[in-house]
Amino acid sequence: MMHEPDQLAQEFIRNAVENGVLRFGEFTTKAGRLSPYFFNAGLFNDGAKLSLLAQFYARRLIASGLSFDMLFGPAYKGIPLAAAVAIELARLGHNVPFAYNRKEAKDHGEGGTLVGAAVKGRVLIIDDVISAGTSVRESLALIQHAGGTPCGVAIALDRQEKATALGADGQIHDVEHSAAQYVQQTHQLPVIAIATLHDLLDYLQTSAAPEFALFHAKVLAYRKQFGV
Repeated sequence: MMHEPDQLAQEFIRNAVENGVLRFGEFTTKAGRLSPYFFNAGLFNDGAKLSLLAQFYARRLIASGLSFDMLFGPAYKGIPLAAAVAIELARLGHNVPFAYNRKEAKDHGEGGTLVGAAVKGRVLIIDDVISAGTSVRESLALIQHAGGTPCGVAIALDRQEKATALGADGQIHDVEHSAAQYVQQTHQLPVIAIATLHDLLDYLQTSAAPEFALFHAKVLAYRKQFGV
């Protein structure tokens, strides 16, 4: 049965490819897997690109209907993301405060590890991807300690692939859930992604560029091996 591709996701992926943020080839992931694609949100690295990325986050969040009172950006990548998304949400008529954390506590001035608005109410975490869930766990602890209630996580791309874990034998093993699924199941938090691996396959399949047919086959094979 045919499905209609998610138009916002397709627009996002097309822009990510055009800006060199999403690349195809052979890349080794942190888990040691040979991936046919690589996504680096850090390459949204000028004013126009960051503004564009923030627009995609804001549009996806508004479309999701998720209710939140403020944004939280985990250090370091989440800091400019939270600021940029807050600006774009305000431009669209949804003005919310934002905060972020330092990696090291400051012992002078305002002190502490949290910067920005007071952390309270329903707090949405903004990050680029969820790789191991470590950043999310740290953010949850900071938000809860400050008196806020985590209500979800927004990311740019959900790779929808099996996470890895250290086994009793001291070796790294695949597990049957993705990092995003782990966050959803363990912390009962929705994970909202601008785009997913499924959307990426849609893009490659429908693109007119002939070289993308080859990449589609490689990404599809990768999903069959490591997908959830």
